[in-house]
Amino acid sequence: MDSNLKGAAPVMPELAKLDATAQAALVAKGEVTALELVEAGISRIEQVNPKINAVVGTFYDRAREAAEGKLPAGPFTGVPNLVKDLDNLKGTSATSGSRFLAQNISPETDPIIASCEAAGFVMVGKSNTPEFGLLGTTESLLLGPCNNPWDVTRSPGGSSGGAAAAVASGMVPVAHATDGGGSIRIPASCCGVFGLKPSRGRIELGERQLPGDIGFQHCVSRSVRDSATLLDATERKGAAAVLPPVGKVEGPGKKRLKIAFATMDYKGKEPAADVKAAIEDVAKLCASLGHEIIPARNPLDGKAFEDAFLAAWASGPAELLALVTQMGLKPEDVLEPWTLGLADLYNSKPKDTLAKSLAHFEKITADTLAFMADYDVWLTPVLAAAPPKTGEQAPTVPFDTLYERVFNYVSYTPLHNVVGTPAMSVPLSWNAEGLPIGSQFAALPGQERVLLELAFELEQARPWAEKYPPVFAG
Repeated sequence: MDSNLKGAAPVMPELAKLDATAQAALVAKGEVTALELVEAGISRIEQVNPKINAVVGTFYDRAREAAEGKLPAGPFTGVPNLVKDLDNLKGTSATSGSRFLAQNISPETDPIIASCEAAGFVMVGKSNTPEFGLLGTTESLLLGPCNNPWDVTRSPGGSSGGAAAAVASGMVPVAHATDGGGSIRIPASCCGVFGLKPSRGRIELGERQLPGDIGFQHCVSRSVRDSATLLDATERKGAAAVLPPVGKVEGPGKKRLKIAFATMDYKGKEPAADVKAAIEDVAKLCASLGHEIIPARNPLDGKAFEDAFLAAWASGPAELLALVTQMGLKPEDVLEPWTLGLADLYNSKPKDTLAKSLAHFEKITADTLAFMADYDVWLTPVLAAAPPKTGEQAPTVPFDTLYERVFNYVSYTPLHNVVGTPAMSVPLSWNAEGLPIGSQFAALPGQERVLLELAFELEQARPWAEKYPPVFAG
């Protein structure tokens, strides 16, 4: 990590409680400079990160230089942000949480990060992630466990765990995040922040795509308006647009929605009692706002879905194992046991497994869209339980045990990666232990506006902005 605070720039701890929109407004009005915002963000990281380990690489001098220069006149000019360590910012470390890439430096900047910079954000560091984003917790052997600011003995979720923990603890108001099976929504739920996974095709991803196009990019944030504004700033528009642009969404919608409601997962299992009670309470909240709540059942064949998703998920580790072996490296020296277990599982399947799985994705998509066509929104849990204790889903847990724990825990989010539907985790509930429980709302492809307008309404009805975890920079 490079040099820390310089000069006499004010620390301004009160900034920790402001969202990115409010921080940028201070710069626009001339009340603070972009450099002061960045210095304050650096100060908060230095204060809190030793307890959380959310930020795993910093480039403070690069950030200062950017803040002192001519920044783009975007909606977030001068606001500090983090790059998830699965993604690239030219000239900075990009480990993907793996010993295999411990010395890797990004030769280029990924499109979503360039879009964030064009919106005025100043990138100050990299956020913690599990190895290659392959787990729903964040505790890689290279980067070490990231702690949940609501309870430092628990996981912040994954794979954007560092991003969500940094936002929840006030280090930065918004953090870049990615989602290949729930990796925006899972940590948003665990950390009590807002997380929207956009529709397939909404955001330019460049050439790095997961099989079945199940990978997505956006952010986690403290406020709905930050996420909505960033989506407007970064979505494809004009000739590049795959979907009609969402545009600006600035508040609740007037239409009352038909909301499908289900607490069972795709395997027909109910979540833990505290999660079930929380989501039932959120359904009542929606009903009290005038929305129609309609009990529904998940339309999927759970076993067939899990098998198909696993094939797409494990194909990457199989490719990694082949590459490592080809390079003459010992796989166990550079790849984690979970990654190697996924590779072995994939390699034990017939050669046409991935092709058959991707073909099954088409059936899953058709069945899900047919189900969702009768509703405006679909409400489910994000996760089957509250945030787990650190270590319970570590990559070193015996493979069969970890496999069962992971797929029982993360059984609501992957469907929306396969189908390409937008889905969000909204922080509306906390259990008796003070742990956040997110609610997942999904809509048909291209309907982010419906979700964001509902999120604005829920944010007003049950505000979460002033709920701060025990570890907080302010």
